[in-house]
Amino acid sequence: GGGVFQGWAGGYPEIVKENELFERYYRELGIVPAGEWGAFMAALREPLPATLRITGYRSHAKEILHCLKEKYFKELQNLEVDGQKVEMPQSLSWYPEELAWHTNLSRKILRKSPQLEKFHQFLVSETECGNISRQEAVSMIPPLLLNVNPHHKILDMCAAPGSKTAQLIEMLHADMNVPFPKGFVIANDVDNKRCYLLVHQAKRLNSPCIMVVNHDASSIPNLQIDVDGRKEVLFYDRILCDVPCSGDGTMRKNIDVWKKWTTQNSLQLHGLQLRIATRGVEQLAEGGRMVYSTCSLNPIENEAVIASLLEKSQGALELADVSSELPGLKRMPGITKWKVMLKDGQWFEEWKDVPSNRQTQIRPTMFPVKDEEKLKAMNLERCLRILPHHQNTGGFFVAVLIKKSPMPWNKRQPKVHQKLPQRTGDTEVTAANSDNSSECITEEPTLAENEESKTMKELQNSDTEQSKKEGVCGPPPSKKMKLFGFKEDPFVFLPEDDPLFLPIQKFYALDPSFPKMNLLTRTQEGKKRQLYMVSKELRNVLLNNSEKMKVINTGIKVWSRNSDGEQFGCAFRLAQEGIYTLYPFIHARIISVCIEDVKILLTQENPFLSKFSSETQKKIKDMAMGSIVLKYDPDPEKPDDLQCPIVLCGWQGKTSLRAFVPKNERLHYLRMMGVEVFKAKRKEEESESKTEEEVQHRLAQTEEGMDVEDKERDLVTKMEAEIGEESSQSPVESSAMEVENKIEDLDQSSKNANSHVSQESKDVDTSNVKD
Repeated sequence: GGGVFQGWAGGYPEIVKENELFERYYRELGIVPAGEWGAFMAALREPLPATLRITGYRSHAKEILHCLKEKYFKELQNLEVDGQKVEMPQSLSWYPEELAWHTNLSRKILRKSPQLEKFHQFLVSETECGNISRQEAVSMIPPLLLNVNPHHKILDMCAAPGSKTAQLIEMLHADMNVPFPKGFVIANDVDNKRCYLLVHQAKRLNSPCIMVVNHDASSIPNLQIDVDGRKEVLFYDRILCDVPCSGDGTMRKNIDVWKKWTTQNSLQLHGLQLRIATRGVEQLAEGGRMVYSTCSLNPIENEAVIASLLEKSQGALELADVSSELPGLKRMPGITKWKVMLKDGQWFEEWKDVPSNRQTQIRPTMFPVKDEEKLKAMNLERCLRILPHHQNTGGFFVAVLIKKSPMPWNKRQPKVHQKLPQRTGDTEVTAANSDNSSECITEEPTLAENEESKTMKELQNSDTEQSKKEGVCGPPPSKKMKLFGFKEDPFVFLPEDDPLFLPIQKFYALDPSFPKMNLLTRTQEGKKRQLYMVSKELRNVLLNNSEKMKVINTGIKVWSRNSDGEQFGCAFRLAQEGIYTLYPFIHARIISVCIEDVKILLTQENPFLSKFSSETQKKIKDMAMGSIVLKYDPDPEKPDDLQCPIVLCGWQGKTSLRAFVPKNERLHYLRMMGVEVFKAKRKEEESESKTEEEVQHRLAQTEEGMDVEDKERDLVTKMEAEIGEESSQSPVESSAMEVENKIEDLDQSSKNANSHVSQESKDVDTSNVKD
């Protein structure tokens, strides 16, 4: 791989992939096995292969996998791009069920080559509707090692841009037949802007069990939940602690690291990493698991943080032995000996050698433990180190910690409510704490967040009872919180007796078991335009922590106001995002359709009823106009037809029937049914078939009819342009799609509809459909 690599057009000048200090440092530390140094450096100079992951819990996962293997991968065979033969994509041997794949194509080639355009469009479009994620291979490891079950309460401490969060959400929904798993993910990020990337990522998965919050991870507040009428501190069963790091494991992707690398970054980050990890284990339930990870090779950010955490936990934590997990993943053990180096190349073996003028830069926690017995008991070799040349990946570090008892500095032991133990390596615990909220866990006094925890304690009891009664979870009143970012709209739960709900319940014949308590809106006054839904567990969190939690987003949209609907008995139409969550509760207005009907619905603008099968026409005849559900069930007798169920939201007019499905989701279903949807963007390739142009035209028009949603969209697009898939925190997976694709993908028509959504009007519904 040539040492010189021309960066993105108009981006970097040529970067020479050399850094003498980097080589000296890591050679001396011996992180690479003898005889492999050359291979290690050569791998770092090669561009990173593009990897993708199929969203696991969708019933469509198997269909997408089939489509990828039988169609897209086959078309890559025997292709040559820039004189290089395209190798067949391979599944990652250690990722379960063939759901993750890597290709020898760099992301740059994937974006720029005309021959790969069809494959690229497929990736972009399927990513947009949440069916695949483009994510670096190593970044998929931490969620897998968390060992998540659907009832787990999970905290993702430094979550943006969100590909790991997406994996966690998938694990909660392992059983697609359970619309509301008992567990949830609280995804946090300190950077307000990056929280919107997180929202954008999570939104694709349409889960009612995710909440995005905006706090400094090292002082994230203790939350409380209501347990049988008592307030108790919320402890998490699983915590993902993927901390900000120097990112020298990402040199293949972030090539400017070659130029900028020095040991200084690690020395500056060590303290923050340790504070975040400490805050994590404080909030972990006994028996719970926390995974600590970085995309750095540096022991100062890795083993030093873990050793220091283990030492001050005095036996409350232990490293889990995960050597038998993820078979097929090549890993190196954690190291037990290292030294500290200043950016001028000066080495220090132990703390006592550090001159006093350097003692602010270098801290005692950066050095290895000297006491052999103590060191042995830590089992640091149980950490995982991933080296780039072993499986053609980035560099990475992972440690899995298990909490056996409360942290020694916590005042009183939380009472632990034992669940029936699940069959996994760790005991499953849903922990709870003291009977009244004032006996909240106290942080270690040396931690900087002491001030914060004081104010939090004062706030805990002043939880404005009034707003609680009304089911409002507003933005926190404390001045401190108002300084950054947008003012979020409040989350208002629908009152028990809201007259709004009755016509909805009647129109859709909702099951008595429908959890209407969990419906919320984002407006306190005026007309409610959208109804969102969260799981009952998240509702509990929202209602009990409105004072101290800065919530950016939660809930999945289930209904949209549609003023035309009133004359037919219901002012709210179903929203496609929430249909898989709602469907189990709906007993009326469902029409079963055959595959031919589905094709018509997805390819024609507003097809007349006469175009549908006679069965469908019969069913529709007796039905009132308005919002309907169109359900396709696969026929096992016809194995060549699509073999997964589809639920679409539709609108029945006087003489026509149409589907309300976002463009990318539409393309997805059509692809799965074998309809060719690729449309070349270049002039000379515009001899596409007529039907195909119709498909695209039809999609462009429907885009205008889609909900204009979310102030996030502008921001996300703008940010993706700025970070160009990368970021300054832990250099990021390629899940934030390139902005160029997004812009090309939004047809002109939808551009006008989407690009000027003001904050207020994020809930304006442009789809008041007249017939």
